[in-house]
Amino acid sequence: MRTDPGELVAALDIGGTKIAGALVDAGGARLRIARRRTPAEGDAAVVMAAVAEVLDELTGAPEWPRVRAVGIGSAGPVDASLGTVSPVNVPGWRGFPLVEEVRRRVGDRPVVLVGDGVAMAAAEHWRGAARGWANALCMVVSTGVGGGLVLGGRLHPGPTGNAGHIGHVSVDLDGDRCPCGGRGCVERIASGPNIARRALDSGWRPGPDGDATAAGVAASARAGDPLALASYDRAARALAAGIAATAALVEIGVVVVGGGVAGAGEVLFGPLRGWLGEYAGLSFTADVEVVPAMLAGDAGVVGAAAAAAEVVGVW
Repeated sequence: MRTDPGELVAALDIGGTKIAGALVDAGGARLRIARRRTPAEGDAAVVMAAVAEVLDELTGAPEWPRVRAVGIGSAGPVDASLGTVSPVNVPGWRGFPLVEEVRRRVGDRPVVLVGDGVAMAAAEHWRGAARGWANALCMVVSTGVGGGLVLGGRLHPGPTGNAGHIGHVSVDLDGDRCPCGGRGCVERIASGPNIARRALDSGWRPGPDGDATAAGVAASARAGDPLALASYDRAARALAAGIAATAALVEIGVVVVGGGVAGAGEVLFGPLRGWLGEYAGLSFTADVEVVPAMLAGDAGVVGAAAAAAEVVGVW
């Protein structure tokens, strides 16, 4: 990418709970930040109205004339070839023409759409834990499990903006049916809600605070609860199997893991690295490193900006 530090990219990060926007500079700093709650229970127009409010704050900023492009990272599935999004947790949007709607509000600037996992990969490769790596898988392990790829030093979103979506790699041939339509997907085993569900089904009970989420299971696991440890071990095993499969296909050097579940720390990363040793046995997969993400909540907007900048040639 060429370097013009005065140019900016506008970015949107759209998820099931929040819509965030920012103007991002060549150093990854967010000059303007706008947020709204995602009205996920609303119809298409209601959700788009919240996005429009975020865009209005950005386009009204004095820095707006310096914006060269707009990047969108959205919960998926997305279809970048059509400019549409169908976030699982936003039922009002099914095949929603988000790129067209955003273009109407940003003038003649190019608009680039990617899935949120791809945006996270772009962010971590540009300014985070995958910086300096030519080949990387970056994963979000949270309410769902998503991911994105960097190959040959460049973001690899694929034709629809979903490449690297490791959450829907099947790792259990006889596993539960996944909402995606598949069976035995990584997400069905390793996402936060499924970690908690499995722990509760096995007889685990929350502590005095009543936290029955994956964070509560992690707290019990750190205290040595065997049922909590077992649930995280199963999640780690599913992640390891998916990572090993990815490494065999595209030869990655590092895996960056972020999202709320990654906040469990060594409760997750310890067994994950152990199981990866069991599944990644080939000479070109055995040395894959697993590291925590660095950018946390900033990854969505920073990554959407980075993805757009790479496509358009900003900076």
